[in-house]
Amino acid sequence: MIQYKLESRKAVRIMTYREKTKIIKIGGKEIGGGNPITIQSMTNTPTEDVAATVAQIKRLEAEGCEIIRCTVPTIEAAGALKEIKKQIHIPLVADIHFDYKMAIAAMENGADKIRINPGNIGSREKVKAVVDTAKERQIPIRVGVNSGSLEKELVEKYHGVTATGIVESALDKVHMIEDMDYDNLVISIKSSDVMMCVMAHELLADKTPYPLHVGITESGTVNSGNIKSAIGLSLILNQGIGDTVRVSLTGDPVEEVKSAKLILRTLGLRKGGIEVVSCPTCGRTKIDLIKLAGEVEKMVADIPLDIKVAVMGCVVNGPGEAKEADIGIAGGVGEGLLIKKGEIVKKVPEEELLKTLRQELLSWE
Repeated sequence: MIQYKLESRKAVRIMTYREKTKIIKIGGKEIGGGNPITIQSMTNTPTEDVAATVAQIKRLEAEGCEIIRCTVPTIEAAGALKEIKKQIHIPLVADIHFDYKMAIAAMENGADKIRINPGNIGSREKVKAVVDTAKERQIPIRVGVNSGSLEKELVEKYHGVTATGIVESALDKVHMIEDMDYDNLVISIKSSDVMMCVMAHELLADKTPYPLHVGITESGTVNSGNIKSAIGLSLILNQGIGDTVRVSLTGDPVEEVKSAKLILRTLGLRKGGIEVVSCPTCGRTKIDLIKLAGEVEKMVADIPLDIKVAVMGCVVNGPGEAKEADIGIAGGVGEGLLIKKGEIVKKVPEEELLKTLRQELLSWE
């Protein structure tokens, strides 16, 4: 969102938090400093299974995933990264939870970034060993703090898990690594409590120069998770906060990428891809609109246009309701209308509606 303030009757553009963050390079991708918000996801295959993991990453790449994270719980998983990296085309982040040796092994096998919570790694010496390897190879570290793993001392200090406690925990970890003379950092602070997560990002944004990875953790299934993520991410991103995003869902990670793209596009933070709008159906509908809208959404997925397509349920109000779309179709009794900018172009048999629309889109100029 572009923000302005009024100075002597003149609108002056205010830089967003996103534009002021430090630029960090992850493989061949730059984040922060006003770079486009990057979509991330995470594999749910065993990382040791190279074939399955590569197959899933390629599906995610095809959907638009730009950075992928893989868990590295074993030395075999760390070793698998080298072969996985040879077969994919996007930066790979190694997710480390407890064993500092896994972080070092992951970097030695080609990880483009590592994600750690220094509080879970152990002693300062172990954290320093990880930082030294990252420094030697210039690999960014993502400092990740979740509300579920907040230190007991901070829970007691703030009488429960709070946004303030989450931010304090993250900044403590960041300052520890800065004291080790390393600042190639990204921060993520997550909670399954949507409003707590929003507040935490608001508190953190003006306290750090580092890019922020945003997401609502443990948000739930595709249905509930999408709603919680859309609300939380929109409230955060629309304030100019956040450099990379993940929509965390219990389901196929491809759905995470689809949802992230739609959230960014809806907020005006990303262009590209056809937006499909459709009416909610009513008693006037004489066509299977639910099926038709779903077919249109699938059909346009591979068409690289930045336009709006309307799918309307009746020929009475369809043209008028579709006038804000670039092109659309409206169903009738056994036939339908092709509409451009609210004007009827032609009538076509119902069974040819989808084919006619696709032909128009493929020849769009």
